[in-house]
Amino acid sequence: MGQDSRITRRCERAVITAYRELRAHGSDDLAAFQSCTTLYRIHHPEASMQEARLLVSEWIDHHLVRGDLGPTPGCACH
Repeated sequence: MGQDSRITRRCERAVITAYRELRAHGSDDLAAFQSCTTLYRIHHPEASMQEARLLVSEWIDHHLVRGDLGPTPGCACH
């Protein structure tokens, strides 16, 4: 699978994959972030916009900015 296969939460993996692909295909950072926030809320409609933005930004920072391989904070789903 790829580098994202170690991410156990489906929503987290979807967000990171989408962000990476959107950026690779020319979307700017804000547009990719907003799309990924919407994607997270599709997986978790109960989440507030603020919660979605916080988690998406933490996941992008964790996986893509810092390249950390450890677990991340976030939702309890798998």
